[in-house]
Amino acid sequence: MESSSTKPVIAVTMGDPAGVGPEIIAKALAREDIHAACRPLVLGDRETLERGAAIVGAKLNIETIDRGGPPETTSPRVLHLRPLSELSPADREFGRPAAAGGDAMFRYITEAARLCLSGEAAGMATAPINKEAMNRAGHKYPGHTELLAELTGTRDFVMMLAGDRLRVTLVTIHEALADVPRLVTLDRVLSTIRITHRDLHRYFRANPRIAVLALNPHCGEGGMFGTEDDRIIRPAVEAARAEGIDASGPLSADTLFHFAIQGDYDAVVCMYHDQGLIPLKLLHFDDGVNVTLGLPIIRTSVDHGTAYNLAGKGVASEKSMVAAILMAAEMAKKRRTETYGKVS
Repeated sequence: MESSSTKPVIAVTMGDPAGVGPEIIAKALAREDIHAACRPLVLGDRETLERGAAIVGAKLNIETIDRGGPPETTSPRVLHLRPLSELSPADREFGRPAAAGGDAMFRYITEAARLCLSGEAAGMATAPINKEAMNRAGHKYPGHTELLAELTGTRDFVMMLAGDRLRVTLVTIHEALADVPRLVTLDRVLSTIRITHRDLHRYFRANPRIAVLALNPHCGEGGMFGTEDDRIIRPAVEAARAEGIDASGPLSADTLFHFAIQGDYDAVVCMYHDQGLIPLKLLHFDDGVNVTLGLPIIRTSVDHGTAYNLAGKGVASEKSMVAAILMAAEMAKKRRTETYGKVS
């Protein structure tokens, strides 16, 4: 276990070798603020990272670390790498995800999770992956989150998208809008509130203030526009408040975000994907961070995909990668052991 007096080790997974991950990692790790906050350890492929650094003009020396973590003092001139693959040029052709690359992605993620569970790393920040390539390699997971849930033995988890001005968590994620009403259950809403509260308290702000959105316009307008808000969401909020959680709702989405970005709330629990991600990406399109709450480890990620149309051009923005690494480091420093409320 690393000493609390040291800068935290953050495991950075390279993601899809055919995408922009290597380039944005090279750009991010060439910044002084990253090394002031943490000791980054990249899990990836040496030749692919060398190519990515050359494309973006980052003058990085790559040093291999097979065991242990980076030194206490790291530098924007050095990228510390744990090599977990030796990909051929065909396996990392820009915009053409390959099964070998999918297998490599899987290994980067599983090693990062192992480092976090063992205490060798304080957290992990992930570059984007291609789920189809990972599936073609025999690793049948919808994405990072489900794989990490299995690796950590986690049943209940919550997606949070976050920036400096707004944090949103989601009761339902990638679901057809027509299916959302039946998926918004009292247990699911309450579990999302509990996990949001527990991990915001643990990593961001003690006793966070949580806004819980209504599903329907104007909170259903007394049942005229739907009854879910009074039948499901309001009782869930009342149950959370009975457990000592500072939750308010249901609140109408058309006005709530104005007050959230003024600082009245520390997070907003949203009922469906676009309800939360439209305002989040309006404010934090370049620097938003995807955080998986509910895990026993810290995991942050860029809030974008592999961007094959930009891969190899050196123009992809590193802002989300920088924000993900810095957020993981900050979460590691602020980690609190107290938990409030029972997460079912």
